[in-house]
Amino acid sequence: MTPYGQKSNRVKWIGAPVKYVLFTVMMLTWAFPVIWVILTSFKARTDIFTLPPRIFFNPTVEHYIEAFVRSSDIARGTLNSILVATATTVLTLLVAVPAGYAFSRVTFRFRNQLSFFALMTQMAPPIGLIIPYFFILSRTGMLDSYTGLIAIHMTLTVPFCIWLMITYFQDLPVSLEESAAIDGASPFAAFFRVVLPSTWGGVGVTAIFAFIESWNEFLYAVVLTGSRTKTVPVAIFSFLTTEESLWGPFTATGVTIMAPVIVVALFAQRQMIKGMTLGATKG
Repeated sequence: MTPYGQKSNRVKWIGAPVKYVLFTVMMLTWAFPVIWVILTSFKARTDIFTLPPRIFFNPTVEHYIEAFVRSSDIARGTLNSILVATATTVLTLLVAVPAGYAFSRVTFRFRNQLSFFALMTQMAPPIGLIIPYFFILSRTGMLDSYTGLIAIHMTLTVPFCIWLMITYFQDLPVSLEESAAIDGASPFAAFFRVVLPSTWGGVGVTAIFAFIESWNEFLYAVVLTGSRTKTVPVAIFSFLTTEESLWGPFTATGVTIMAPVIVVALFAQRQMIKGMTLGATKG
């Protein structure tokens, strides 16, 4: 074997362990806070403040009972989050799917400008829009209402979902619609019977992104909601007061908030990665 070949093999033997060590460190960096919150939610009150922290302990569900049975805010906030996130997802799909198809297939005036405007709305910092949104909802009587919060969440989800659907529709060959037209199908029939069934995977990924965005949103919800419509990311802070911080119920609620996102990420990670990278290699 040549010296160059020996050096190449040596680099491979050294590089592989280093790669796995770096990967493990990155995974632990992400997973440690999540694991810590989960463990804390099952610790008794005395074990939470024990120093050094206990790794082995007798688990309890008292914090979950206190958060969801004894506290009405968390249970109501969870229901509000489910309602708002589900409605936002459905309405976002109703707008993003046909809009994405129109931008990818239909030629009309100002198409490029409008598609860029949809992307440009994502560039504005959310904190800079809170005051205008507050005044708009206040003047229209939609402050502390499901309709107002869903509308605001759609300003976050619709632009990104439109661009995500554009990439999916552009990935489909135009010959599908041309074949349907030859068979006598109208443009609407070709869309619903040929194009849309071919992009169900993309629609599913788009729905996942919209749901997670709405479910995790805190900044707008904390300002634009009240006692009636506040979501669970807002309600969780009722356990942190100037007098006492109830870390047990706080972490139990945190686990409940994270659970849907983690489950979706685990079961749909391949589709989500495909949705984020689709079209990246096109010229």
